[in-house]
Amino acid sequence: MTTPDERSSVPQLSRRAAIYGLSLLTLLNFVNYIDRYILAAVQPRILDEFHLSNTEGGLIFSAFLVVYFLTSPIFGRLGDRLSRTRLMAVGVGAWSLATAASGIARSYVQLLAARATVGVGEAAYGTISPALISDYFPAERRGRAFAVFYVAIPVGSAVGYILGGELEHALHSWRAVFFIVGLPGLALALLTLTAPDPPRGIQDSPVGSSRSAAGSSRPGGADLAAEQQASFREVVRALLRNRAYTWTVLGYAAYTFAIGGLSFWAPRYFEHVRGLPLNEADRLIGTAAVVSGLFGTFAGGYAGDWLQRRVRGGYLWMSGASMLIAVPFAWLALAQTSDRTTYTWALFVAEFFVFLSTGPINVVIVSVVPIAMRATAMAVSIFAIHLFGDAISPTILGIAADLAGWPAAAVIVPVVIGVSGLIWVGTALRERGEVVSSQ
Repeated sequence: MTTPDERSSVPQLSRRAAIYGLSLLTLLNFVNYIDRYILAAVQPRILDEFHLSNTEGGLIFSAFLVVYFLTSPIFGRLGDRLSRTRLMAVGVGAWSLATAASGIARSYVQLLAARATVGVGEAAYGTISPALISDYFPAERRGRAFAVFYVAIPVGSAVGYILGGELEHALHSWRAVFFIVGLPGLALALLTLTAPDPPRGIQDSPVGSSRSAAGSSRPGGADLAAEQQASFREVVRALLRNRAYTWTVLGYAAYTFAIGGLSFWAPRYFEHVRGLPLNEADRLIGTAAVVSGLFGTFAGGYAGDWLQRRVRGGYLWMSGASMLIAVPFAWLALAQTSDRTTYTWALFVAEFFVFLSTGPINVVIVSVVPIAMRATAMAVSIFAIHLFGDAISPTILGIAADLAGWPAAAVIVPVVIGVSGLIWVGTALRERGEVVSSQ
């Protein structure tokens, strides 16, 4: 860890090293989401084999996410102190082995245990990688860098859906799918050790923490060593007092609730409500994710950087507006029409606007906190968005479907998407008001 006085003497990371590091982290994120959404692709067959209700099926995804967000603060704190690449390598190896182990589960409880272990591995990677990217690129280029990194979410999810559906259809075995996608991750664990791990804060001003993406300058970073020595409880208290951070994360939790619940249940919804064969439903969902997610995430990264240079709190404004625009299209795709052409294009449009906010909102999270707290801030963010988001939404949607049927349960998704947009727009307004009143 470097202090402000020392940082001026530290060599800057080369452009080639930064691009290599980002490329490797993006590849790992891609594999991460393949492993995660393989479960969603084949879960209707798992429910059939184990004779599970929708509620019990939702708990399979929740088990992974509960462990994920419970262990994220631990790895976040370690990521602010220890070798970040070594921690990530351990995480990648753990989630790969656990994914393969899901294929040998012979009971519901064993499958829950395997999926929970996947959460431990992903926590090590998910908390540390955004902080690393912040040290690869200067603040004015982070929106685009994060867009590249987070484009792996829709693409990896799409490959998970399509690969899972097609492999299960061809092999007539959901178990074989977990073996095929899990074991190659062990080689990636070793590759992770080659990623650059530059001094923390190397790309930032030594005067203080980075300029707030919400629109105002935040104190902190003047004594990075002291911040690093602060206890975890003190860091969390500081984060909770940071209103821009807190409200941004709450909006992200609503976003995650909607997207996580829909992502897990979409194959079963389109199979049971729309009448599509499972592999065809997986193909539709995967295609929408890769096309809309790819264009939406890249467009959001560039548009967020452009708007942030011209409008105070531009990242937040764009994220909030994109979520509000997505609401009517999500409602049309899930609840309003049974016409395949209509619900298909509505799904594509809704996902485009949802993914538009992915890069910018993560830039806000790492930009409104002091440099030495970034990994911990990301870890606390992961803890919160999963605690209040997709750790509970698959189970809640499953309960709603058991009680009222899938058409009624699906309406929850566009409603919560709207809540996310309102929170982010409100946060941008609040931060703008604080800046104006202080001038």
